[in-house]
Amino acid sequence: MSQGAVAPGAEDTWSAGARLVAVSASIAVLAIAVPVGVVFEVPDSGRSQAWPLTLLIAVWGGVRLSVMWAKGEAKLFDFFFWLYTYLFMGVAATVQLRANDIPYTTPGMSASLDLPTAWVVLLGVACYEAARGLWLLARRRSTQRDLQQVAVSPGRTVLLYLAGLGLSAYYVSKVGLGLAVANRYAADAMLSQIWPEPSTRAIFTAIAVYPILVAVGAVIQVRRATPVGDAVRPVLWVMAAVGIAVLGVVASPVSSARYTFGTVAFAILVYLGVTRTRFRTRLATGGMIGAMLFVFPVLDIFRGGSTDLSRKGTFFAEYSGNPDYDSFWQIANALSYSLSDSMEPFRQILGSLLFWVPRSLWPDKPTDTGVMLANYRGYSFGNLSAPVWAELLVNAGVIAVGVGFVVLGVALASLDRRMAPAHAAGGWRGLVGAILPVYMMILMRGSLLQATGALVVALACLWWVRKAAPRGNELRAGPRSLSS
Repeated sequence: MSQGAVAPGAEDTWSAGARLVAVSASIAVLAIAVPVGVVFEVPDSGRSQAWPLTLLIAVWGGVRLSVMWAKGEAKLFDFFFWLYTYLFMGVAATVQLRANDIPYTTPGMSASLDLPTAWVVLLGVACYEAARGLWLLARRRSTQRDLQQVAVSPGRTVLLYLAGLGLSAYYVSKVGLGLAVANRYAADAMLSQIWPEPSTRAIFTAIAVYPILVAVGAVIQVRRATPVGDAVRPVLWVMAAVGIAVLGVVASPVSSARYTFGTVAFAILVYLGVTRTRFRTRLATGGMIGAMLFVFPVLDIFRGGSTDLSRKGTFFAEYSGNPDYDSFWQIANALSYSLSDSMEPFRQILGSLLFWVPRSLWPDKPTDTGVMLANYRGYSFGNLSAPVWAELLVNAGVIAVGVGFVVLGVALASLDRRMAPAHAAGGWRGLVGAILPVYMMILMRGSLLQATGALVVALACLWWVRKAAPRGNELRAGPRSLSS
């Protein structure tokens, strides 16, 4: 598509007035009602004065999310960054700080760390926003170039699809079909018996999920973009349906981690066109905000054998003391570690980069950062998160947080510029834009070592199905405007 061309049906059916009403209403809820509700519904225990900073993050996050979903632009990398930050670093952290109700998985947190930790979190957010804003400003002032459209290879898609089915079948043969209905604890126990090493277990889980996930999307893109005969069309839809059914077993909402299931479910919806127009993008992003606020906590009932919802209290009580929202406290632990004599610069990132090296060959191989911090603090429970802030702290201290989030701001802005038009036009970038943005939630929460294996598998599969299109078939870079 030439730079001056416009996609068919480019008009946005929402008027400027409708968008303004939507933004205002969303800000009233996410950036005003929720933060104000925290202040009035959660009594201040007097633990520390860190909560105004996390409340500020919640307010700004609510504004950013509101503007994004109301505009209907599929800038999903930025969207999932802020969805995580709003909930985990804003709302949840504020509730826990005010109530002095720390997750039981991170006991013994000193209140003296609260304010420095809040400033570290705010530093990362500010560096991200500044870098992203300056990069976008520079791109507007520069000559805008078209991006060459990249197609999906039909032949490689079929090979990946067959390989994905085989890998998923091997995984199920080792674990059993009961995996699909087992609760999370039972599933983890089964997997631990088969693959005791966590990094090995993560790799086998990744190769059971991501090759077939990428292949399903590639099949749908081939069906959408490649001229095929009437006899082939039903075959492609059957292939996609079978692949989705397989994903329902290996990434079951009952036995899988909620983040893994969420990545798979959202990617499939994007494959099916949920972000192809502005109106659908509004529904998708607005629905994702609602799902993370109201559905994500409820899915916790599948972690154990109980389905009793009576333990779920008020809206804000869900965040109070909940170990699912331990991110702020793990950053506090990482800050303490970075200031101690125990810190070994860049050791953790080396372990993540060399995740594929067996521990038998590297006995001193670093554990994932969540486990390392649990050991540092003497916790009996080691399955803890390690957000991006924590990963940067344990590798190079506070300076790394500033530098790392500058890089992250530029990188995600650049990715959104390339992926946003592809949600409408399809092709290989449309495939990438379906999987990697939602995977941001996993990367943001950490730990990096656990997330790296699956990311490398997904990237390898995406690279495999890529095929460059002939020159002259370009997409306009930057935000697109689509009809409903």
